[in-house]
Amino acid sequence: MSERGIGILSTGSYLPKAEIGNEEVAERVGVTAEWIERKTQIRSRRFAASDEATSDLAARAGADALEQAGLSADEIDYIIVSTSTGDFPQPPTSYLVQHALGAYGAACFDVNVVCSGFVYALALARSLAALTPDTRVLVIGADLYSRILDFSDRKTAVLFADGAGAAVVGSVPAPYGIIGIDLASRGDAHHLIRVEAGGSRNPATAETVAEGGHFFKMDGRGVRDFVAEHVPPALVALARRAGVGLGQVDHFVPHQANGVMLSEVVERAGLSNAQTHRTLKKYGNVGSASVPVALDEANRTGALSDGDLVLLAGFGGGMSIGASLLTWGTGA
Repeated sequence: MSERGIGILSTGSYLPKAEIGNEEVAERVGVTAEWIERKTQIRSRRFAASDEATSDLAARAGADALEQAGLSADEIDYIIVSTSTGDFPQPPTSYLVQHALGAYGAACFDVNVVCSGFVYALALARSLAALTPDTRVLVIGADLYSRILDFSDRKTAVLFADGAGAAVVGSVPAPYGIIGIDLASRGDAHHLIRVEAGGSRNPATAETVAEGGHFFKMDGRGVRDFVAEHVPPALVALARRAGVGLGQVDHFVPHQANGVMLSEVVERAGLSNAQTHRTLKKYGNVGSASVPVALDEANRTGALSDGDLVLLAGFGGGMSIGASLLTWGTGA
């Protein structure tokens, strides 16, 4: 029997139809459209319709990935949904996605590692797919931030948006597939990104709602310093363990946090030889969906070639870092 690995068989994505330009956001937060683009490199973003929830976006992205793989929903063994903006505190959003897809043979669960979550879910999918040769895992990153943004806070309201991205993970022939994953968590920095109310420590009350406790909050400078200090070394270490140099990476698919921040990561990590895929100019920061949405665009536009070395990198709330190196292709 030939040697096998675990890789990405297909990708998918879904972005809501409503396109929100900088002018509209600028008017709401009290800045100019030019200021938003200069600070973030974002020009527009998508907001979900009033009747759309996170599971709706996730199911659309998942169906897109299944179609590209040529698989039916009943051929999926597991569904993992990465989100920090689930439909409800419970049930898990993945169960709603399962129901929408009709994938009743799949075991389902959620992960919440905020913007690193897709790579964390990918690590879990690799372990599950390794159990038997024909196991297939649908991994989805989906977030709907427009519902928890405080439009009096220009530091966050200009950045975040809604979207979902997906990948089907399964067995591929060597040398294709995932060759390394690195996950890191720093709970001592948990205060940098947070939603303060609505959980067991600070339950929802009339007071928490009036005080804006359910809005997303972020220490932008603290996040930028964390990323600058911790992300480039993590990427270098992952490549070293995989026996490659970052100069050999063909494609860098990072979390779309902020365009200026991405440029700093590329420079500090020595990734200038790689093609960095950026979707934030038109979609903004879509949280856990950032990496899979950018990966799907790279895949569907034909940017990724068989055998290319691809580096995925998520970083964000927790604080957390998730990175994966893979050789692109399925041997088909």
